[in-house]
Amino acid sequence: MKPYVLPLLLALISSLSLQAQQPEVVSVQKIWDKGGHNAFTDLVRFRNLFFCCFRETAEAVGGDGAIRIMISSSGDNWVNYTTISEPGVDLRDPKLEVTPDGKQLYLLCGGSIYGGAKELKGRQPRYSKTTDGKVWTPPQKLLAQGDSLWRCTVNPADKKFYGVAFNTYPTTGGPKDEPEWSLKSYTSNDGSVWQLSSIMQVPNRPNETTLRFLKDGSALALVRRDAGDKRGYIGTAAAPYREWKWTPLSTVVQGQNFIELPDGSLVAGSRGLGKTPGAHMVLFKMTPTALEPVLELPSGGDCSYPGLCWHEGHLYVSYYSSHEGKTGIYIAKVKLPWVISK
Repeated sequence: MKPYVLPLLLALISSLSLQAQQPEVVSVQKIWDKGGHNAFTDLVRFRNLFFCCFRETAEAVGGDGAIRIMISSSGDNWVNYTTISEPGVDLRDPKLEVTPDGKQLYLLCGGSIYGGAKELKGRQPRYSKTTDGKVWTPPQKLLAQGDSLWRCTVNPADKKFYGVAFNTYPTTGGPKDEPEWSLKSYTSNDGSVWQLSSIMQVPNRPNETTLRFLKDGSALALVRRDAGDKRGYIGTAAAPYREWKWTPLSTVVQGQNFIELPDGSLVAGSRGLGKTPGAHMVLFKMTPTALEPVLELPSGGDCSYPGLCWHEGHLYVSYYSSHEGKTGIYIAKVKLPWVISK
């Protein structure tokens, strides 16, 4: 064998091995674009079905936003199932969580009220529940005026709901945003009454936050920031989840979500900068201190806010995007070769 052949073979083997570990988009489909603006998704499995929720209204801001629910058994064919609305209120940022007993589906969303010219008059979180996914209880208010409880999750250890709320006018009561915003975690036994759990010391207008509990019992929070360098923060905490350690990230996150996979690895999704110019729906390998972009889904412009669901060896991602001319709701099926299902 000539002396230069072995290094070339080794380089080729290394390249092929690296390619084999790259995530792969198995399929992407648009499931809805009938509203004027279709955005802010979430995705769960409940009663052996996929449930995808999103906000639908005439424009991105203002109006009476309704929450549309679509279902699918396999993730391939989707059925328009029902809508949730409240007269005179813009229901925004819907998130879904299965209750600890597995018998109900819980929906959390924001409720914004506007005056003329899209002037925000007030906001307060809402929740609704269902046993079958078709008939939902009327939206009920949570926390206080001005709070935005953006996402909630159930802690498997104590069977309680946890979530993080931000407030853009924490001292004045609004309606104008203040220079600095508050970020607080809350907990609830059943999702109806919430109690303060911790004050999260994150600077520069922290807001949208996804909180999850890992298999080792620790809590992990991924936070968006809208001032300063605007780069995201990751926080970690041990039970009882009142003391947080924060790590600044090297990237901006917006509408972010993340999930712990069967092998213990973490994957996040966010509006971010991928390999091509502009904003895209990007998936990241995640650790408790860092994000590494690994896959850009077909997307662009006004986009992101993913739901993430692991099912039968694949990651299913709901998201919205405007890369085809108007905002539509998309479902991607992604293969992650490094994940070893257990």
